[in-house]
Amino acid sequence: MNQDINVKKVRMNCFRQSKVPGEFMLQLRLPGNLMDADLLDVVKHVAKTWGDGLFHIGTRQTLNAMGIKYQDIPAVNEYISEYIQKIQAQSNTDMNRIGLEKVEWDPKSGYPTIGARNIMACIGNRHCIKANIDTTDIARKIEPLIFPSHYHIKIAVAGCPNDCAKANFNDFGIMGVSKMTYHPERCIGCGACAKACGHHATRVLSLNAHGKIDKDTCCCVGCGECVIACPTGAWTRAEDKFFRVTLGGRTGKKDPRAGKLFLNWIKEEPLLQMFGNWTKFSAWVMDNKPQYLHGGHLIDMAGYHKFKEMILEGVELNPECLVAEQIYWAESEQRGNSHLIPLKDHPHAGPRD
Repeated sequence: MNQDINVKKVRMNCFRQSKVPGEFMLQLRLPGNLMDADLLDVVKHVAKTWGDGLFHIGTRQTLNAMGIKYQDIPAVNEYISEYIQKIQAQSNTDMNRIGLEKVEWDPKSGYPTIGARNIMACIGNRHCIKANIDTTDIARKIEPLIFPSHYHIKIAVAGCPNDCAKANFNDFGIMGVSKMTYHPERCIGCGACAKACGHHATRVLSLNAHGKIDKDTCCCVGCGECVIACPTGAWTRAEDKFFRVTLGGRTGKKDPRAGKLFLNWIKEEPLLQMFGNWTKFSAWVMDNKPQYLHGGHLIDMAGYHKFKEMILEGVELNPECLVAEQIYWAESEQRGNSHLIPLKDHPHAGPRD
């Protein structure tokens, strides 16, 4: 059967085109990668009723049902309305807004946009002994600041600098870090913390002649390996939660790159204030005409200093926070000189003629 399908419109509804004509894969958002197990029945029902019976966990931690026929998409959207409302309610997401524009969202119409991708997260300190933060909690707090929005952005949250969530390859990579407090009166001079730091981290600890620990504070990454290794509690994590933010990481065929350190030792409140500026920045760069571009490309178009000016506007940084003065990107070019293109084809930020 021939069908006139607006694939772009269907993709905005979070249905991805299949190599089989007329078939699509539904992607259910799960910001922070944690849910009530009962909700798995939703994707099971979709897969068994309208799909091919198979279920796929997406690389961005979406819950995917494949083999859905184009003509069945309205029925699927109506069925998943309760799932969308339950999941988005966990992050207090205003579904009657797309970016900076107020809209009237019909829950039975499915997702209004796919622009801001699902926020990925490792399990965090709900389970992992190495994690410094509750990754799901921070992902859910960021979610309403960037979704729904037509502007493409990828975010991942890792509980510690080990970065199991591969945050370093996202537009924004967030890692939980801690300030460590040393209690010398508890230290027995076993050197376990120094050994752990040397083996797992950045070798900033050493056992001195008095049987106590010296620390090179400038190079501590705030991972907490010393806390885990110490048998007497001579190292403890400070109560304040801090974050490390990398910027502009991405995969891709043309110019993939690892993210660069943008912010270190930032607290939660200014971190969220920063994400509150993302949509405004994106709208300015794209002149309110969204395209399928990574957030990192928007930063490139604006230039780091303009990005820094706009993303930190009105943000009250905590005194400990450090900000990159300059960033020196390092693309891994898949094709020699792929960055050399005619001047007329160079993208630019801001108003268009």
